[in-house]
This record gives sequence, C-alpha cells and structure tokens, in this order.
Amino acid sequence: MRLCKILVGALFAVMMFVTPAAAQKSSAPDDPSGFVVLSEAVPDIIQEIRYYSTYNFVGDRIDGYEQPVALMTREAAAALKNVSDYVMRRGYRLKVYDAYRPQMAVDHFVRWAKDVKDTRMKKFFYPTIDKSRLFPEEYIMEKSGHTRGSTIDLTLFDMKTGKEVDMGGTFDHFGIESHPDYKGKLTKRQLKNRQFLRNAMMKFGFRPLETEWWHFTLENEPYPDTYFTFIVRELAR
Repeated sequence: MRLCKILVGALFAVMMFVTPAAAQKSSAPDDPSGFVVLSEAVPDIIQEIRYYSTYNFVGDRIDGYEQPVALMTREAAAALKNVSDYVMRRGYRLKVYDAYRPQMAVDHFVRWAKDVKDTRMKKFFYPTIDKSRLFPEEYIMEKSGHTRGSTIDLTLFDMKTGKEVDMGGTFDHFGIESHPDYKGKLTKRQLKNRQFLRNAMMKFGFRPLETEWWHFTLENEPYPDTYFTFIVRELAR
C-alpha cells in the first residue's frame, strides 16, 4: 500500500511539471491523421486555393498541391466553424485562399525568391518591391506557420452582393498596403471590413498577423513544433 502511494505521488509530481506544449499530442511530419478537409468541417466555406492554380505570385502551380482542397488540423477547423457561423448570421461567408501548406511548397517559394530574373507576376503581387528584397525583408521565409496546419489565409464573401468584400487590397500583395492597420488611401468601409474579419477571427481563438490582413493562426495550435510534409489532397477516410 505504501509503495502504491509513493508511485501515485511520483506520477502526480511528473504531471505537475509537464508543460502544455509537452502534453500535446505529437505527430510525424508525414502523418495527416490530425487533419480534416476544411469544406467537410465548415460546409459553408468557399474555396479558391491559389497555390493549386497559376494565379499566384510565382505564376506556376506550387509543389505539394495535388488537389484544390483546404486542409487544417481538427482543432483549427472546429474553431473556424464557429467563425463561419458567426459571420453567416451577419450576411457573410468565409472564403479561403490557403490553409495547410506542405514544406515542399515553402521550399518552392524559397527557390523562386532566389531566382531574381523570374518576375512574371510582379505587376500583380509586388509592383513596388524589387524581387531581390522579398527574402531579406521576410516576405518569403524558409518556415511557415501554415505548415503546422492551424494557419489560414481568407477573406469575406458578401451573400447579398455575391462578391468578395472590399478589403482595399488583394490576397498575397507584398507591401505595407496589406498591413491590417494600414490607413493610406483606404476608405472607412474598407477599414471597417478588415476590422470585422479580424474581430471575428480573434473572437474564436485566432491571432492575426500584423503584416497581412488575411492571415490568422489558431492561438492554441495543436502542433506548434511540427512542420508537416504530406501533400495537399483529399484525405483517406
């Protein structure tokens, strides 16, 4: 009996010193079992997966996007469902451009950034910035929060007008104009639209990025140290 009490006490002591991050489940980088197809978890979401298409800042389909689907961790998708329900009650739907992004896609971005002669999409996505500055100024980085599976790029869709909400700028525009707090030439309506999206996401546990109005990460992401490698495609049931 005394030995049992000692063992229980030792186990309790160990549990007391386990940090929240250490207590979280771990996953191999090539294991998608903790992920879901976003449209199944959030049926009202609209998908326009830009990196599956050629309309992106590179100008080619990006490595690792085998199908035009958005994937997220179960926890992030559940939180996003709450956001979707919230904006739906106010006449909007969410529209996603990118969610989980495999490391091979990030590697593709890095290779492209180092090829300073390839400026096919400059006028659309980085008209005022020299491509040679994209990597040094961290518009392109070797690691991305998207690769951990709980980050999303999205906007709002107005159900009344049948159009995207005017945010005063486009997704993946490299420049100060994309900062959520940028005033510049934005109208009061555009600023209000950005703030509404930001408030809705933060209300349900997502934190914003200070340089991109469209970018949000789940505050308590389940895989904070894992950069996944599996390809973007429908998940096996």
